[in-house]
Amino acid sequence: MDKQLDLSVYAVRTDLALEAREMASRERSEEIPGVRFHSEEENGITVSKMVIETMEGAERIGKMPGRYVTLEVPGLRNQDSELQDRVATRFAREFHAFLKDIGIQEGDSALIVGLGNWNVTPDAVGPMVVENVLVTRHLFELMPEQVEEGYRSVSAVSPGVLGITGIETSEIVYGIIEKTRPDFVIAIDALASRALERVNTTVQISDAGISPGSGVGNKRKPLTKETLGIPVIAVGVPTVVDAATIVHDAITYILAHLGRQVKEAKNPKPAGRLVPGGFTFPGKVERYTEEDMPNEAEQKAILGMIGELAEEEKRQLIHEVLAPLGHNLIVTPKEVDDYVEDIANIIASGLNAALHGAIDMENVSAYTH
Repeated sequence: MDKQLDLSVYAVRTDLALEAREMASRERSEEIPGVRFHSEEENGITVSKMVIETMEGAERIGKMPGRYVTLEVPGLRNQDSELQDRVATRFAREFHAFLKDIGIQEGDSALIVGLGNWNVTPDAVGPMVVENVLVTRHLFELMPEQVEEGYRSVSAVSPGVLGITGIETSEIVYGIIEKTRPDFVIAIDALASRALERVNTTVQISDAGISPGSGVGNKRKPLTKETLGIPVIAVGVPTVVDAATIVHDAITYILAHLGRQVKEAKNPKPAGRLVPGGFTFPGKVERYTEEDMPNEAEQKAILGMIGELAEEEKRQLIHEVLAPLGHNLIVTPKEVDDYVEDIANIIASGLNAALHGAIDMENVSAYTH
């Protein structure tokens, strides 16, 4: 009997449950057993809510059972301050509702853990958030009579990474929990995406825990309710993609570009103004869509045997070629410094407003550095 080649070790992985669901279903509208999904868009912010209820659904998607809320904001790359304020407000609203859904009470104490290496910009989201959140535990411990209504006990720590401390992050966090006894943990970390457009534009909230270093393929002990003994809410931001994703997306864009040119050649648009042949205005290219893609026969004619492969097979093939050569690099945009600082401030502002009833989006700037 022929033995089939196992490409699972080369599968293109993602930290986003939203992308994992897309990978598990051929069409976004397809229902996956044991998984509830809802998505809505408002003012440039798309909020997707997914609940994985069964192990069957978890195995199909490749994510742990639990709740997942994802905010997608493509406009964040434009560094629009008004949009950033709207995102912080929506994040605060969604996070506050998330706390209620999993049974966290208004007076429960929180430990915020900023995972990541502060020396590496794409991995510094967690430490940057910790710098900007309002910590109050010391006030509750030392001068509780001075604390007004509307605040909860919040502590925060950036435990670093194994390469800096020589200690597993989960061991540091467990030791802190054992001494300080918070009621729940909020773990913030950088993630990896399988789509270029989601890098630095997406925030994921989950109660399924998090594995430090998973974004770049490092296997560390996870921070979950089972390992720590208290609820763990993970907040993640994709800041990197791997080279296999970039190559795959580049091939897709080439096909879409050629497909669009073929369609335009067959159905030329009436000229609105005189433009030299073959000339296009820089930065004026419209976003490619599924309608631009050539059909299967045209893809085969352009790419040969590779054109016959399904999307996931192409990804796996690219990963299979690059990984053994050591060329499957982890890549981040050159503007990552500004992106990470902006999104860290958004998350910190949202957390301050969501955790403390006395803080709203009108006065949150007074509590954020």
